[in-house]
Amino acid sequence: MTTPHQLNFENDFENEENSQLASPTLLEGVVVTDTDWTAETVISQVEKENIFLNPRFQRREAWDDRRKSKFIESLVLGLPVPQLVLAEMKTVRGKYMVIDGKQRLLSLIRFATNKFEKKLTLKGLEIRPDLNGKTWDDIKADPHFSDDVSAFENSSIRTTVIRGWKDERALYLIFHRLNSGSVTLSPQELRHVLHPGKFIDFAFEYCESSKALINLLGDKGRPDFRMRDVELLIRFFGLRLFLDSYNGDLKSFLDDTVELLNKSWATQEIQLKNIAQECEAAINFTFEVFEDNAFVKWTEKGPERRFNRAVFDVMTYYFQDEELRNYIQKNNIQNTINLAFQSLCIENSKFIKSVETTTKTNEAVITRLWLWGETLEKVIGIAIKDVTLLKNKAQRYGF
Repeated sequence: MTTPHQLNFENDFENEENSQLASPTLLEGVVVTDTDWTAETVISQVEKENIFLNPRFQRREAWDDRRKSKFIESLVLGLPVPQLVLAEMKTVRGKYMVIDGKQRLLSLIRFATNKFEKKLTLKGLEIRPDLNGKTWDDIKADPHFSDDVSAFENSSIRTTVIRGWKDERALYLIFHRLNSGSVTLSPQELRHVLHPGKFIDFAFEYCESSKALINLLGDKGRPDFRMRDVELLIRFFGLRLFLDSYNGDLKSFLDDTVELLNKSWATQEIQLKNIAQECEAAINFTFEVFEDNAFVKWTEKGPERRFNRAVFDVMTYYFQDEELRNYIQKNNIQNTINLAFQSLCIENSKFIKSVETTTKTNEAVITRLWLWGETLEKVIGIAIKDVTLLKNKAQRYGF
């Protein structure tokens, strides 16, 4: 079965990084300041809960203890470290959310506070090997390291603070610009701060134990630390429940989906949990049908190695249906479906257009769902729910 290491998830075109962030008024009133905070100041702000870092993020640390230790060593040595980026809460002055620098902040917290059950023990240090095997408490208790204590606490961390923002898209814009030219970070963790609630907490928790999503996106059996699994699950919910409201701006669509489901959680908890299970089953069945070529688009040269969210949409939209899955399994037509999808990708210009980079619109989403649904109908010989409705909508759009 294909693993995340074989598929390219970084360059999938239809993701939040391509959302509509250009607006001449977006940055009106926004003030961005740079200052040098000491490590002691940053730690103090965390302990006073003036810097908000969702506890769930602590379970998705990307850095191992050696990398955390080298960051701490850099502070002790007075070496420059990358900046932190904070945004002041819209409604509370003096309290901040983390826009960039989560891993560095988590390293500080694990090393120098009691917010983690197990504190960081330094390891793998080459310039200061005498600090290997020591915790912050060990270092503070040993007079021999008194200069190191002062050096660490007074080390400088460039901190950028964003104030005066009115539209959260401004934070996404700054977030993306800061990370252009480096590994693109998922905005999902920012969404968790901006749109807290029972549903998004459930989505996070569900992805922590979802074997299907961990197999698709995780690393060595662990959930994806960039939270792309949570984004995919929310995307599934959005298209499952609010397809008609999708206008091509994925970020806004996912934000709205989270807001609506947070509000309805109290009355729809059981239904929403069942929908998450449908997503799980759909992912597993897609792997059953397509094996190593699940969730990729085909060309005349063969399957692409790039994960394709558009393909994720169409597969999970239909394979969430248990009756459809059972029918396909009973009639043993998985290979026929596999070949039919290959032909659709290569030969149908409308379908190709609907999954290409320039068609992030509601029309494109409707069209690709319709065309794959119609293909499935022809293969299995029975009508599938929603296909006729989707076809009528697509034709009204001129596809």
